[in-house]
Amino acid sequence: MSKRTGRLKMSKSPKLLALSLGFSLALPFAAASAEETAKHFGLGRPAEADEIAAWDIDVRPDGTGLPEGSGTVSEGEVLFTDNCATCHGDFGEGAGRWPVLAGGQGSLKEDRPEKTIGSYWPYLSTVYDYVRRAMPFGNARSLSDDEVYALTAYLLYLNDVVTDEDFRLSKENFTDIHLPNEANFIADDRMEEAHNANKGNPCMTDCMTEPAKITMHARILDVTPGAGDDENSGGSVD
Repeated sequence: MSKRTGRLKMSKSPKLLALSLGFSLALPFAAASAEETAKHFGLGRPAEADEIAAWDIDVRPDGTGLPEGSGTVSEGEVLFTDNCATCHGDFGEGAGRWPVLAGGQGSLKEDRPEKTIGSYWPYLSTVYDYVRRAMPFGNARSLSDDEVYALTAYLLYLNDVVTDEDFRLSKENFTDIHLPNEANFIADDRMEEAHNANKGNPCMTDCMTEPAKITMHARILDVTPGAGDDENSGGSVD
């Protein structure tokens, strides 16, 4: 560009001329793109309704989100053998270092508790939701809703929550099933506790009402790692 005239200088090279013209024509589009970037962050596009629905599959403890369908324990056993036993063992006992799914009842107070569906998990909806969303490993979302019901029923059977091989789990009876450890889970009500309730906006400036006081030094607490000189250091860490 000429600084005096502001017009494009004619170049002996057609390629350079084309590049210059292309750059000039692109400026309005670049400005528009910058505006879109500022507005939409320039990331992808809005998700369509069917795309959102495909991932909006969470199932809650009260049964919200459960799809129509059903499956039996015996149907689930076949599915488990074909899709799950390689990692979780034939009876949910775990293969190698893969997760254990059954057993462990009464072990939660031990030094090495066995946290399984029957010993630890609070809600059956967690079982259904996780299997439906993430299993089988490496082939997630490949199971039908009926197959997930059947697998969930079989996992209940492995954990002695149901004992009938003909038991059929469905949307209708799902919320009637309660896992053994459900009562030991409580709602997170920390914000309702006395020291959290009725608090106003947090102080951001000039908050100290009195000077801070040093009550003890780390050397006295014996928490400072030693430096080879026990007399000048506060001990050591084994």
